[in-house]
Amino acid sequence: MIQRTPAHIEAHLSDQEQRSWQQLLSESVTSPEELLRRLGLPDELWLSGARRGHRLFPIRVPEPFLARMEKGNPADPLLRQVLPLEEETGHVPGFVSDPLQEAGAIPTTGLIRKYRSRALLMVTGQCAINCRYCFRRHFPYNEQRLNPEDRQRVIDTLAASPEVNEVIFSGGDPLAVNDRLLAQWASAISGIPHIRRLRLHTRLPVVIPQRVCDELLKWLSTTPLQVVIVLHINHPAEIDPPTRRALGYLRAAGATLLNQSVILRGVNDQAFVLEALSEALFDAGVLPYYLHAFDPVAGAHHYNVPDQEAKELMHELLGRLPGFLVPKLVREEPGKDSKTPINLFP
Repeated sequence: MIQRTPAHIEAHLSDQEQRSWQQLLSESVTSPEELLRRLGLPDELWLSGARRGHRLFPIRVPEPFLARMEKGNPADPLLRQVLPLEEETGHVPGFVSDPLQEAGAIPTTGLIRKYRSRALLMVTGQCAINCRYCFRRHFPYNEQRLNPEDRQRVIDTLAASPEVNEVIFSGGDPLAVNDRLLAQWASAISGIPHIRRLRLHTRLPVVIPQRVCDELLKWLSTTPLQVVIVLHINHPAEIDPPTRRALGYLRAAGATLLNQSVILRGVNDQAFVLEALSEALFDAGVLPYYLHAFDPVAGAHHYNVPDQEAKELMHELLGRLPGFLVPKLVREEPGKDSKTPINLFP
């Protein structure tokens, strides 16, 4: 059993930081009009496209993330990740609703098995933020909603799969649900002898740092499983002081922190940005892990960066950073046994 010292938040917090994560989540910006108004962008230039994109995939932006954006700048890299554009309404061949073909990898409700030793649990379909480039923006979450009978079936399926040694909490964002339920899941999974690790794929500690609360830290600190938290941060401007504090609390709870990014046109498709991101991550105690080539999801083709350009950026990064700060450039290909590294040296 892993021995950890239970973590506890004792820092002095600002008024905004003292608000509960549930309150901040409920107060997220959810309309194009409000998003444009808050950022001082003219309706006549942006509202029509934002409304059309919003109808296809609704806006959701929490206040702590919105506060990091530069007002009046439509090219702000954080805004670009969440602002719907007219381009989303066009059809582009090769960009599809299920680019990773996950529909064929679900053995029981809420469980995805793409790789031999790992199983991905769809804890929830809810996210704290709706990223426009999300490869699951068309995912039928309602069909994978877990009722109590489904939850037991998931545990039974995992118990009958001795090759699985790691369970991944995903979604949606697993931290969008309450800690009581997450602790119950962790407890049930820790009772399966062949499962050693629990991994959480989450964006919430970044977009709402207040999500890292005492209740979360308690169950993370006390589970006998090894805990790995894989964050999703695409730009160094996403890492502000409250985020760094939240990440520090997670490390104190015994979690290993990794980051995966997606290479995105207009967000992080320049070497100096990726360099600054890796440095900021490491300063915050997070190790760069993956840089994902873009998944060809319908409605997000305008974010795509071709592989050749991505490889050129990686060559620049190799000259700018020590090797341990250079993320692996990978692509997820349906049906493959693992992520596929993109060869930089043919």
